[in-house]
Amino acid sequence: MRSSPSIVPADRLDRDIYLVLEDFGARAGCAWRETDEADTDLETVLQHILSGQYAYPARIVCFNPGEGWSRDATSEVADALARRAADSDADVSSALQAFIAAHATRGFDVQLALPLRSAGK
Repeated sequence: MRSSPSIVPADRLDRDIYLVLEDFGARAGCAWRETDEADTDLETVLQHILSGQYAYPARIVCFNPGEGWSRDATSEVADALARRAADSDADVSSALQAFIAAHATRGFDVQLALPLRSAGK
């Protein structure tokens, strides 16, 4: 019997793919977020988390179907987010701060802006 060639390019699956488990709260629970295939690389996931597209990330997994492995990438992602937050002036939500504090392997060294008291008081 003759086998047909695959219609999926071989290199599409031979790369690292990152998926985010998001916590939607006590009533809805956690779910793996549906995402476009093009948005599953590490850089895009980092950008989406920093921009607030994922409000409450709980866990990030990485896998490579072509090589046949998977792993928990939560700490790796938390470390990368901590570095980016420290290097930029971006606002970091309290939920993202909590995620970084819970999962980063190094400290979150960002001085958060304090509210200034008005001069007239």
